[in-house]
Amino acid sequence: MFFIFYTYIIYPFILLIRSKLFPKPINKQYCDILPMVSIVIAARNEEKNIEKRINNLLELDYPSARFEIVVVSDGSDDNTNQIVRECAARSALVRIFVCAPSRGKASALSKGVREAQGEIIVFADCRQWFDRRVVMELVANFNDPQIGCVSGELVFVEQRASTIQKEMGVYWRYEKMVRKLESQGGSVVGATGAIYAIRRELYKDIPAETILDDVLLPMIIVMQGQRCVFDPSAVAYDTVSKDMRSEMTRKIRTLAGNWQLLKIAPELMSPLQDSIWWCFLSHKIFRLLVPFWMLSVFFANFFLAGLFFTITLVAQLVFYGVAVAAYLKPEFRELRPVSLIYFFVNLNYAVLLGTWCFFSGNTAKTWRKVA
Repeated sequence: MFFIFYTYIIYPFILLIRSKLFPKPINKQYCDILPMVSIVIAARNEEKNIEKRINNLLELDYPSARFEIVVVSDGSDDNTNQIVRECAARSALVRIFVCAPSRGKASALSKGVREAQGEIIVFADCRQWFDRRVVMELVANFNDPQIGCVSGELVFVEQRASTIQKEMGVYWRYEKMVRKLESQGGSVVGATGAIYAIRRELYKDIPAETILDDVLLPMIIVMQGQRCVFDPSAVAYDTVSKDMRSEMTRKIRTLAGNWQLLKIAPELMSPLQDSIWWCFLSHKIFRLLVPFWMLSVFFANFFLAGLFFTITLVAQLVFYGVAVAAYLKPEFRELRPVSLIYFFVNLNYAVLLGTWCFFSGNTAKTWRKVA
């Protein structure tokens, strides 16, 4: 029970105390002399999104002579390549590089960085869209020489078709609170994949099979003695998953990716190599263990006598009973406490599925796109 509460409650509380006692402010400055910026996008079969995405980036509030858009098409077999080439014909800021056959997102990102001309690299996805001042806000952080990576903020817009909008809103506010506290006291564990920037000189190629580039790359930069910070003024927008099934698909991929980090980068857990190893374990790895702790608490409770343990057993039975009722009767989810319990149980169920995907070698399944 302690580890469950530590992961979701005690750890953020410790971060809060640390940020008050030992704050690490960021010397963010807006300067007239702006660095060259390359926005790198790895795309695969994005004919529905890519033109709108490029048009959004061309409207950014940043001097056109000081940025470029590098699109790496990773084995696309739809009209993605043709659409990007048409955009490149209209604007000299757009460049396209084609990888065939597909080599994976990590390899596509490495290709994009190698071809990029900017000293600051901004990574972006195809589905989201940026606020006009995103690049200006991200770049201002790099005037602090201790900053090597900056994560922006992802804001979910309202979508009436979504059945989990309220639950996602609560979860994402919690997650952003944790990242903000980590940043205020040192470095964030990873970045928001849809919007983050790094110093090009700090980039190192990552394994081709990497699922979570937005965690591994920032952590590599932290291990080089630089900070990874969270800047809520650099905003990207996205829509909420339409239902729990779609969100589960995304979560399974992310959680399998967390397990993968332990395999491809075990040094992330080393106090000698990773200055924020404790945060990495608390934020990323302990969450992978929570469902196993929950199951242990539940089954152990049946063998413990006394009033206190009777109360805890009844409380658990009610907790999981509410989640089952919400699954069988969706109308129950209109009640906020019920919807939060349902979402939390599903989140930890996704951990179990992500664990199975990774250890059974089926991580390829987690790359399926969600409509």
